[in-house]
This record gives sequence, structure tokens and C-alpha cells, in this order.
Amino acid sequence: MEKDIIVNEHRMEEPNFKPELEKGNTIIIAKNLIKDYEIGDFVVRAVNDVSLNVEESEFIVIKGHSGAGKTTLLNLIGGLDSPNSGTIYNSGVNITDMEEETLATFRLINSGFIFQNYNLISTLTAEENVIFPMNLAGMTLKEQRERSVELLKRIGLGERREHLPFQLSAGEQQRVAIARALANNPPIILADEPTANLDQKTSLFIRDLFKDMKNKGKTIIIATHDDYLIELADKVITFEEGSIIKVDQK
Repeated sequence: MEKDIIVNEHRMEEPNFKPELEKGNTIIIAKNLIKDYEIGDFVVRAVNDVSLNVEESEFIVIKGHSGAGKTTLLNLIGGLDSPNSGTIYNSGVNITDMEEETLATFRLINSGFIFQNYNLISTLTAEENVIFPMNLAGMTLKEQRERSVELLKRIGLGERREHLPFQLSAGEQQRVAIARALANNPPIILADEPTANLDQKTSLFIRDLFKDMKNKGKTIIIATHDDYLIELADKVITFEEGSIIKVDQK
């Protein structure tokens, strides 16, 4: 049965498009992606003719030096940015030229994003930040509350749900960001340096959260230098100057 997406009580048909390439349980197919940015009179190529497949429930790490283009690649895969050329199929849907309103809805139910700088809404409490994507997805108030309480307890912040972001440590903010990414139970998690600049104890806690996500069958793509997260990976992609230079399959 085809499902509907509900956003702010408006019903929208989920995009229904079969990719031209179907390879078993392949959930993401990126083909010949190019992304350029204009900086003054210069054009910087952040992603240079990149193609890759991601299988369902696969844990992938993208590693490379700062400025290599890892974040841009994540944003393209997740539909936060659009390529200058190339094609992206995500969960059987061609998202390359999708209109922004439809794409925003697709992202809402399909992908959870974890950012290096957390990107929490400063005027919302920890609980309200977690509830926010569920509200957009049209969950009932009861469902929102039950799910937010469950997730905040899971990340060890059940007693701090009424705190605003500035009242939380960096590690606590990142844990709230992870709970928010899991709010709508998306099949895909995309994370950009999720343990960067955190103390060792918090980093270990967050690493264990990712291990739990992996065990629960999430498809995970992380840009990181964290050796522990790299050890969890099924595939490690080395990225340099916008290109894939090496793929290690474990």
C-alpha cells in the first residue's frame, strides 16, 4: 500500500519513481555528481564527478582532510543541496530536480541529519527541538510527547528536557541533535563529524549510539576522522579534492 506524507495537516503524495538502476537493496545511487561554488571571481569544485552506491543498512564512513568536500557530498546525498550535474536516487526516488517543497517533505520522513554544530533551535527546549520534526510530519500530540520522552531517555537526557540549548553542554546538545534526527524514525542517518570537539566520555557515548543505530538496521553515512566510528564502518571512502580516491570494503 502506498503511504501518504502528512505535513501540517496537508496531505501530499509521496514521490513514486523507480530508479533506472535497481540492485537488490541499494538505497542510494549517486551518479556523476558535480558541485561547484562561486567564490568571488573563482569557481571551486567541491564534488568532482562522484558516483557511489549505498546499500540498505550499510554503515559508511567518508574520511578526508578539511575542505575535501565531505560535507558537500553528504548534503547532496541527503537533498540539502543540489548538484550542478549528475543524478541522485534516494530510496527509489530521483531527488535531483525535485521541487523544494516536495523535497523538504521527502527529507522529513526519509533522512535524519546530524550536524557538527548541532543546529538546534535556540528558543526551543531540548524536548521541543526533538518534537519539531514530528510536528511537521503530522504526528499527534500524544505521539510526539511519547516519542520525545523515549528518545531523550535513550540519550541520557530525560531529566533535562526543559533546558534550552544554551543551558546544555556541547555534548548534551549533540545528543539532542541525534534524538531529533531519529524523531521520525528515518531509514537513513547522515552525520557530519558528530564527535568532533567533544570530550572523550561524551564521544564514547555518542559512538555507542551509532553502534546501536547500526544494530537496529539504519543506513548510516558519516563524515568523520573518529577511529572508533571508522571501525564500525562496513565501507570506508577516502575523499580528496572532491573525488573518491579509495574505497575500503570490510
